[in-house]
Amino acid sequence: MTAPATTDRNARYYLGALAIGLLAGLMSGMFGVGGGTVIVPLLLTLLVFDQRRAAGTSLAAIVPTAAVGVISYAVVDAVAWIPAIILAAGAVVGAQIGTWLLARLSQNVIRWGFIAFLVVVIVMLFIVVPSREAELPLTWGIGAGLAVLGVFTGIMAGLLGVGGGVIVVPALMFLFGTSDLVAKGTSLLMMIPTAISGTVGNLRRHNVDLVAAAVIGVAACTTTALGAWLATLVDPFTANVLFAIYLTFIAIQLGIKAVRAHRAR
Repeated sequence: MTAPATTDRNARYYLGALAIGLLAGLMSGMFGVGGGTVIVPLLLTLLVFDQRRAAGTSLAAIVPTAAVGVISYAVVDAVAWIPAIILAAGAVVGAQIGTWLLARLSQNVIRWGFIAFLVVVIVMLFIVVPSREAELPLTWGIGAGLAVLGVFTGIMAGLLGVGGGVIVVPALMFLFGTSDLVAKGTSLLMMIPTAISGTVGNLRRHNVDLVAAAVIGVAACTTTALGAWLATLVDPFTANVLFAIYLTFIAIQLGIKAVRAHRAR
């Protein structure tokens, strides 16, 4: 089924988009993710969008959501600006590689591999608790590592449509020793140029419902700052536990898709 036409934009359509935006904004602010892992499945179920239109609409809605999130984290000095630019540049390159690999690799193998990656991250979240005082100093070695992380993130986004925050936030904490707040703020900043670039392409292909994207984006902006504020209130270990629950939800989503795809063969 396709996305609802303009004439079908009734009260259910707007209320559904509003609810999706409020939830996505809260998750985005709390965990430093774009919110696409919330927006896409809810667009598919609540508003009966097709997969392409849901993904394109989600990406467009992420732009204002991430911008508000960046401002919220910047207020508490929890954004590493230059590292975010390096990550974004790598992600743009990686996304091109990911879309090229998409037609050459088994989607199910990739899904199960990423699920295994998420399981490792979830376990690590209970073992490694970041310090709130930890920063992200920029050296040549760290810059190169960030570029590699950006490319990997872009590849996974191209292959699975998974937002960068799911990868970048734990990687910055575990591999670069960054505080959870800096990891989240930097992740949100990294997403903005990537989301804008993807949205331009999706608009050309008519894969964006601009009305739904606007409603979701505006609604998300009202709760993103709340989510970021809540992230500063909880201690790092509690933040890790909450993030682990969120990643478990994503892993279950991917697992269901993998099982369905296997049965459909």
